[in-house]
Amino acid sequence: MLWLFRLFLLTAFIFIIYTAIKYLLNPKRKLELAHEQKKFFFLDDPENVRKNFLLTYKGVLFEGEKYLGTTDRAFDVISIFIWPKSNAALKGLEREDFLAIEQRIKEYYPTAIIDWKSPIKEFLHKPNT
Repeated sequence: MLWLFRLFLLTAFIFIIYTAIKYLLNPKRKLELAHEQKKFFFLDDPENVRKNFLLTYKGVLFEGEKYLGTTDRAFDVISIFIWPKSNAALKGLEREDFLAIEQRIKEYYPTAIIDWKSPIKEFLHKPNT
């Protein structure tokens, strides 16, 4: 009976450690932490083109939709549409911030054309004053 109890405790201990490691390495948790700390973080599954990516920049959460197409050499992501999860969170962002986001995305998808959805699209196409 004592041997069975020790086996149960060992199994419970291993399960707790496994759960803690899985939690700490979870990419969604890293995204949430970067969002709270107002840092850049890019969460994507590059192998799955149908799955949207999430990124956070200066405390604003964005979602991006990827579209597959052909380039001169292969099939690749050729178009990306990005929009904020909350338009109210855009307060304080400047044109340079959106250009910086585009540059970071280009590191992952160099052949993609990046389009922003409203209201960012109108903001970027508005002439500088």
